[in-house]
Amino acid sequence: MEKRLVHFETRGSVGLITLDNPARRNVLSRRALAQLIQRLDEAESDGDVKCVILRAEGPSFSAGHDLREIIDASDAERESLFALCSETMQMIRGLSLPVIAQVQGIATAAGCQLAVTCDLVVAADEASFATPGIKIGLFCSTPAVAVSRVIGQKKTMEMLLTAEPLSAREAERIGLINRVVPIGELPQATLALAEQIAAASPYTIGLGKKGFYDQAELPIEQAYALTEQIMIENARAPDAIEGMQAFLERREPRWSET
Repeated sequence: MEKRLVHFETRGSVGLITLDNPARRNVLSRRALAQLIQRLDEAESDGDVKCVILRAEGPSFSAGHDLREIIDASDAERESLFALCSETMQMIRGLSLPVIAQVQGIATAAGCQLAVTCDLVVAADEASFATPGIKIGLFCSTPAVAVSRVIGQKKTMEMLLTAEPLSAREAERIGLINRVVPIGELPQATLALAEQIAAASPYTIGLGKKGFYDQAELPIEQAYALTEQIMIENARAPDAIEGMQAFLERREPRWSET
């Protein structure tokens, strides 16, 4: 029986997706990516899950692609592998649930891409982030898509061209990640953040997450036009009516199930 490389479990309203191949630094092999897609689908389909934490076993978050799957592959095999990786990243972005990366140790190349693609990133103070492909003659072109959309072109090109890793503190300073905590506090801090988010309306979060990413790719006039319509849709939703009424009545809101 093949070892499961990615696990899914729940803790209350929080879904925990765990990369579990620490001996190989949680490489994003074809099998791992396919299983990650399956686990994300499980989380999305679980009606009790309101927020997802993506974490990893062992001292590393992820070292990126399994180079052994690339070096001797055919063009068709490489094409399908990179397409599978892109599908995984886009699934995270398209998920209605917020996804928080919990990062310890290294997050390099596609592993950095995976962490940064998540909606939020909480990292241990000993974590590091890098796009070091240039060192092995394989430019981190697809990781650059995720990274450049978070920190912009100049700093991304510096990461790509120098291959120098960023410390967690530096990554936080430039806005690549959200929070840095001591390694011993990482699981608890990430779970607390996830539970805080999970207390909000699932409908509102799903609508807002999609709208946020959709508007980010548009010129400002189109972005405002789109988000105005989202605000109208949101304002007439039962959860928005309930939330505003609860605020006026100084009580906790009671969200709908969807």
